[in-house]
Amino acid sequence: MKTVKLILFFVIPVWLFFASETSYARHAAILVDATNGSVLHEVEATQSWYPASLTKLMTLYMTFDAISNGQIQLQDTLIASRHAALQPQSKLGLHVGETLTVEEAILALITRSANDAAVVLAEHIGGTEESFAVKMTEKAHEIGMVDTHFMNATGLPHPWQVSTARDLGLLAWRTVHNFPDFYPYFSAHSLNFRGAELHAINKFTEHYPGAEGMKTGFTCGSGYNLISTASQNGKRLIGVILGGMTSSQRYQLMMDMMDAGFSDQYSAKQGKLIEVAVTSAGGAPPHQLGCGNGGALVTASTADDNSDNTVHRRAHSYKVVNTKFHKKGHVAGKSRVVSRARPAKAKPVAVNVKKPIKKTPPHRHG
Repeated sequence: MKTVKLILFFVIPVWLFFASETSYARHAAILVDATNGSVLHEVEATQSWYPASLTKLMTLYMTFDAISNGQIQLQDTLIASRHAALQPQSKLGLHVGETLTVEEAILALITRSANDAAVVLAEHIGGTEESFAVKMTEKAHEIGMVDTHFMNATGLPHPWQVSTARDLGLLAWRTVHNFPDFYPYFSAHSLNFRGAELHAINKFTEHYPGAEGMKTGFTCGSGYNLISTASQNGKRLIGVILGGMTSSQRYQLMMDMMDAGFSDQYSAKQGKLIEVAVTSAGGAPPHQLGCGNGGALVTASTADDNSDNTVHRRAHSYKVVNTKFHKKGHVAGKSRVVSRARPAKAKPVAVNVKKPIKKTPPHRHG
């Protein structure tokens, strides 16, 4: 009897360990040291996957690039087309002919994953969303995202719109390094947009110690996705999670991976850098959840973290104040204020990066 108990004493913890590992089901992931691009950890990092609203990070990359090249400016006026106004949730609720600035659109993508704002940006830069998607794919390949193809600026489902955890990690890494002046935008926790306060979707950015931002995403095909950056004790990490079965699971996967990275449980893979091209695993993207039909659009289930994304506007001016790298827990904070000139009669509308999200509304795409 003592022998049996002794065996069980050793066997049960091992069984529980493997059970906890497999309970996450299939997902893809990568963790990168943002300082030098070293890959610290990966799970099916080259498996093709539907990116969902992580696509909007590429839309933002294209926007930052266009601003840096002088093609557009932060205060350019964007006009909502019929195509933009008809985008499904998540969105700002723009009507045909309504206007917003490039800066407003940038923050709408980051805080609310607004599909209409993404399309307005795409049309302003590329002429049409389709043309912009071609440019997105060209730019993706140019910066080394060899297994990525874009069909739209939003991440709404399309069977040919695919990426990998590795490619999305590379995109995040290049965004951090190529556009340091725009990177503080990702830390915004809420947005006061034309008289209405909108809380940000990304719970990881709000709650994780040292979190700096990035992007969430969800469709039936992709499952729950997340790109995150965080800094602790002088170390900055970039993580990608694709295919969480629930919203909370993707956050838990990211927290576990980040915790392990900050506690040095991973060692950099010998000579493996995120910017060095790798061989694709190939194959079709998995259809992660039991809703919808692969990459097809399913309006009822195209959701992420927030349903209350339609807003009534009362003003047509905007100002960003008190945008910070917000370190939580015991991590020291760094403040960086982003403030742009506005027309004389402009009514300030603030982006608040401190206020917590008070409740979790029903899911929407984003």
